[in-house]
Amino acid sequence: MRRNLFAALAGGLFGLGLVVSDMTNTVKVQGWLDVFGAWDPTLAFVLGGAVLPMAVAWVFAGRRDRAVLGTPMPDLPKPVAEPDLVVGSLLFGMGWGFSGLCPGPAMAVLGFGGWQGIVFLLAMIAGMVATPAIRGRMGRPAAA
Repeated sequence: MRRNLFAALAGGLFGLGLVVSDMTNTVKVQGWLDVFGAWDPTLAFVLGGAVLPMAVAWVFAGRRDRAVLGTPMPDLPKPVAEPDLVVGSLLFGMGWGFSGLCPGPAMAVLGFGGWQGIVFLLAMIAGMVATPAIRGRMGRPAAA
């Protein structure tokens, strides 16, 4: 119960941050990505506001065996850029650039974004469902 409460609080805080930082505004996000056109650097503050506290949190988390709620700390990921990571990052970036949304803001936009948010969500779900089948045809095991 306590874990669900903290998850809900964290999700609510994340969603509020997306709205306050204007990450749910596709024009603002695409302006950030348009470095050779009408570049809008203001989302750099959002990036800094996320990366700097997270860097501090990783330092403290690295010194702990258990999380604040008592669960064991997970192992750190391997510092290797495997093909799945590279391809996934490229696809994520392309989708973000084309739509102006990534999955977090897309979920926040569902409440007020009209049909575009629904189309994005359906396309995202279709990609998640199709990925294991496509990877299976490529002779590679699908990740859980």
